[in-house]
Amino acid sequence: MVGRLGPRPTRRRQNCSHVMPAPGHPRWQDWPDTGLHAAWIGHSTVLMKIDGSTVITDPIFSARCGIRVGFVTIGLRRLVEPALEIPRLPHIDVILLSHAHMDHFDLPSLRALENRGTAVVTARATSDLLRVGRYSSVHEIGWGEQVRVGPLTFRGLPVRHWGARMRTDTWRGFNGYLIDSGRSRVLFGGDTADTQTFRELKTSRPIDLALMPIGAYNPWIRFHCAPEQAYRMANDARAEFIVPLHHRTFRLSQEPMGEPLERLLNAAGRDTHRVALREIGEEFHLS
Repeated sequence: MVGRLGPRPTRRRQNCSHVMPAPGHPRWQDWPDTGLHAAWIGHSTVLMKIDGSTVITDPIFSARCGIRVGFVTIGLRRLVEPALEIPRLPHIDVILLSHAHMDHFDLPSLRALENRGTAVVTARATSDLLRVGRYSSVHEIGWGEQVRVGPLTFRGLPVRHWGARMRTDTWRGFNGYLIDSGRSRVLFGGDTADTQTFRELKTSRPIDLALMPIGAYNPWIRFHCAPEQAYRMANDARAEFIVPLHHRTFRLSQEPMGEPLERLLNAAGRDTHRVALREIGEEFHLS
């Protein structure tokens, strides 16, 4: 969450931060075309291969996220390098964007990912930020709407957040998503405060993987869920495994950097095996 309404860390703490190397580097080259495979690149960026189709969520690879002024970006400094740089990514079939906040809708990264073989699925009233002609297609969807891109279906889900990139563009949408390949189902929570709406996803078919935000809740609990709430929402959707996002990459709020994951693991109790991708660069595989 970095919009003009978002948190601003103190200058002293921000300038003292050093960019650490990513703990791991995923080997997507080894991922087969069947099954569900995922790697945490950092923040809310996850690289997935879902039954042969590659998807990347909210890609941000920049050293800072914020407003570009000339040759300088004014904004939050990255604390950990991405697990992969853009030139080392596979071909991306779909870029999935939850909302227009600068730490989720990073224009330099999106420019670098432009490809006539790549589709974009994004929230309502956000495609004006993109150079749409440089992708194969750009689809805006709202809550309850869906679009099919190749073998994957994307459905927009209601979440509790806000979509304005600046203070005045309050008309912009903001989504969570259900991704369905027919064989695999993935929930991408985007950014959200606590909500009951993911209960509607609970059917006879489980969610294989839930990508859930767990950070930036102190003091922004009105817009970001606490780790315990993220765990409950994943359970509401009947998710088998949970990937915690939105932590350890930028200093967005006041909680200690390690606290969100610690609280999530405590919430999981004896089921900590369900919490996947705890370190940037880790991989998850489900046949």
